[in-house]
Amino acid sequence: MEALKRQLAQAASGSRFLLQGGDCAESFGECDAASITNKIKVLLQMSLVLVHGIEKPVIRVGRFAGQYAKPRSSNSETRDGVTLPCYRGDIVNASAFNAESRIPDPRRMITGYERSALTLNYIRALARGSFADLHHPENWACGFLEGSDLSREYAQILRNVSRALRFMENVLNVHADAMESVEFFTSHEALLLPYEQAQTRQSPDGRRWYNLSTHLPWIGARTLQSDGAHVEYMRGISNPIGVKVGSGLGAGELVDLLGKLDPHREPGRITLIHRFGHDHVADSLPRVIEAVRREGRTVLWCCDPMHGNTRSTSSGIKTRFFADILSELQQSFDIHLAERSVLGGVHFEMSGEDVTECVGGTSGVEEADLVRAYKSEVDPRLNYHQALEIAMLIAHRLQN
Repeated sequence: MEALKRQLAQAASGSRFLLQGGDCAESFGECDAASITNKIKVLLQMSLVLVHGIEKPVIRVGRFAGQYAKPRSSNSETRDGVTLPCYRGDIVNASAFNAESRIPDPRRMITGYERSALTLNYIRALARGSFADLHHPENWACGFLEGSDLSREYAQILRNVSRALRFMENVLNVHADAMESVEFFTSHEALLLPYEQAQTRQSPDGRRWYNLSTHLPWIGARTLQSDGAHVEYMRGISNPIGVKVGSGLGAGELVDLLGKLDPHREPGRITLIHRFGHDHVADSLPRVIEAVRREGRTVLWCCDPMHGNTRSTSSGIKTRFFADILSELQQSFDIHLAERSVLGGVHFEMSGEDVTECVGGTSGVEEADLVRAYKSEVDPRLNYHQALEIAMLIAHRLQN
């Protein structure tokens, strides 16, 4: 946690960049080697594109190994005249639409812990083994990208990186040992407090408490009450923490929250993940930046262009449009530049698979395609192709 905190402090000053991404909500049923490997592949590829483009170290933080609980806008849902409690993530209840599945079951927290441990152990093995070796990026290939313009641009990046490695090792006689493994951190929303509290431990010196279920827990938009239990819990742990900032949170409220969560103004402690939507970011973000600046605080600003841009199609399918996501991202870079602030990270809900949940991008997903491979039980995710395209667009932007 402390190593991540130091890196996040560097990202806040502009010397690193945060890439945070993964599933909207993990599924117990997808805790398998293929699913986990695909998540790692897309994060590795996106981070390689960013490192190559912006020439800065990238902090890789996955929304995995614990992202099993989900807040919902409504307590119930209705289908064909039948109303049931809503699905709140596999760690609470099941997604099947029947009364038995929607009953909360505390034993699911034990299963969630088991699945998180399995996921994390597998990720560690991949990250420290030959899979993550930059000398063999062919390990990260996903077949459904082949033949596209994106594939050709990515292949050129690989050639450039391979050429640089060969130069270092053959000409300078320097072996790039650090390129044989990568560092991954985990994150999830600290929503289900009994689960988080059960894995909170005191440091050996007795001076601090840490949530050991994840490196970077965050507080979501629905649990940001200054006098609420979630803020009180997060106030007491020493992990770096994320705070989702949306249109419903006033500048004054945010300042009060920062005073509670980071009274000592510790570098790297707070990552503010703003999520206003492409049609509100221009009005809302400058006020928030100015409020934080007036307090003399340094935080890591991170853009989440996903959650403010959710909409439903005419047939009732929840989706997001690639153009809206890109618009909020571009506007956020422009606003931070104009405000002389640093946008030091991005936060995406994405999949390493060829899903059809978000519309648009060069992959050509249209509204009619959503039914083909819509797998998310909660929010729509960028597919592998769209996620890599976003990374290249960010790299191009920051190069300029």
